[in-house]
Amino acid sequence: MKIEDIAKLAGVSKAAVSLALNGKPGIGAETRERILQIARESGYMPKSKSSETGPQKSLVFLAFTNSGIVLEEYYRQPFFRELIQHTEERCRSKGFSLLFRSVNMESFEQEIELVASEHRESGVILLGTNLSRPEIESISRKLPHLVVLDTSFETLPVHFVQINNGMGAYQAGSSLCRMGHTEIGYVASSVRINNFNDRRRGFETALAENGMSLAEKDVFTCSPTVLTSQPSLADQFAAYRKRQGRLPGALFCECDYIAISAIKTLTELGVRIPEEISVIGFDNISEAVIVSPELTTIHVEKERMAQLAVDLLVQTLEDPSLARVKTLVDTTYVERQSCRPPEVRTALNVNH
Repeated sequence: MKIEDIAKLAGVSKAAVSLALNGKPGIGAETRERILQIARESGYMPKSKSSETGPQKSLVFLAFTNSGIVLEEYYRQPFFRELIQHTEERCRSKGFSLLFRSVNMESFEQEIELVASEHRESGVILLGTNLSRPEIESISRKLPHLVVLDTSFETLPVHFVQINNGMGAYQAGSSLCRMGHTEIGYVASSVRINNFNDRRRGFETALAENGMSLAEKDVFTCSPTVLTSQPSLADQFAAYRKRQGRLPGALFCECDYIAISAIKTLTELGVRIPEEISVIGFDNISEAVIVSPELTTIHVEKERMAQLAVDLLVQTLEDPSLARVKTLVDTTYVERQSCRPPEVRTALNVNH
C-alpha cells in the first residue's frame, strides 16, 4: 500500500494524505480521521527514519489559509492541488521530502513565530497567492531560506516564482479581439489579490491596443472559489440584460473557477455558450476539460513553476549568498469549445 493508494481510497490528494500521516494542520478533522482509518486498515507503515541511509532531507511547503482565496483545505482546490503535486515530484527528484505546514491567517503573527521556531534553518516554499507585501516581508525576516510561489513584489529582496499574469490576460483579450468581438465583459473576483490586479491590467492593455476599453458597466463580480452557479452573478447578468438589452458577446474571467461558475450560471439562465456568449478562463485546471463546453483558457505552466521554485530553494540552501531573483513564467492560450467569433454566434441566433 502506497500513499497514492490511500489517497485514491480516501478520495483526496496525496498532499492531504501526507498532512494526515505527518500530523500537520491543513485538513479537516473528519478528513484526517478517514485517511488514518484507511491507513490503519491497510496496514500502511511509513518508512522509519532509522531505515534511512542518512539523515532525512526535507523542504517545507507553507500556506496561510482562510483568507478568501486560499481555503483551509487548499490542497483540494484544483490550481493548488496541481502545483503541490508538481512540487512534491520535483522534491523527490532532488532527494528531498516535502513537509506541509498551513497556518490560519487569523493568527498570523503568533503562527509565523511558531513556524520560525521550528523551521528557521529549513528551506521553505511559501504559497504567496493571498499574501501582501508587508506580510511576505515579515515572513522573510523570520525564514531566511525562502522562495515565494505564485506572487511577486519587485522591491522585496526575496526569491519569487510567479505567473506572467499580465501576459496571460493580454493573450485572452487579444484573442477575443482577433475573433472580432467588440462587446466584451469582464468577470472579476470579489476577493482581490496581486495576480488578479495584474490580469486586469494585461486585459485592458489588449483592449486598448485594439481601440477599445473596459467600461465599469461591463464588469461583473463573483466568488473565486465556487465551481457551481452563483445566484449573485445570475442577478448581475439578468440586470445587465434588462438594462442593455443583451449580454456582452464575450466574457474574460479572472480564473477558471470563475469561468466555470459563469458558464453554469449562464446555462441556468438559458444562455447558450458559445453560440450566444463566449467565455475565457485563466489557469487551465484539470476541470477545464470536464465542464461543457470545454473551457478556452490561459495555460499556466504549474509544473515549470514548481521545478523553478524547488531548484532555486536547493541552490539557496547550498549558497545563502545567492542573489535574489524574480522569475516570471510565461503563459499560453488554449483554445477549446467555449469561444467562437461573433459572426458565427449572430448567425446561429438568427435561427434560434
